[in-house]
Amino acid sequence: MVREGSGGLTVASTRLTGIVRSTRAALALIEAPDGIGYILKPGDTLGDGRLLEIGSDSVVFLVTAKAGAPANRVVLRLATN
Repeated sequence: MVREGSGGLTVASTRLTGIVRSTRAALALIEAPDGIGYILKPGDTLGDGRLLEIGSDSVVFLVTAKAGAPANRVVLRLATN
C-alpha cells in the first residue's frame, strides 16, 4: 500500500497502533492525526517516509525532509499503557 503525499502527512505526526505478524509477513498499523488508519508493509511509503523495517514493538521509517537533504531514520514505538 502506498500513501504518498497524503495531504502533507508526516511520519512524525503519526502513531504506531499495532503490529500484525504471520508466518509470511509483518504489517504495521499506523494512525494519522485525523484518525485515518493505514496498514503498511516494509517498502511502503506514507507521507514523507518509507517504511524500512517492522520490529517486535516498533517500526523504522526513512524520512527525507527536503530534496537533496540527507535522510533521517524515524522510529515509532507502540504505546505502553
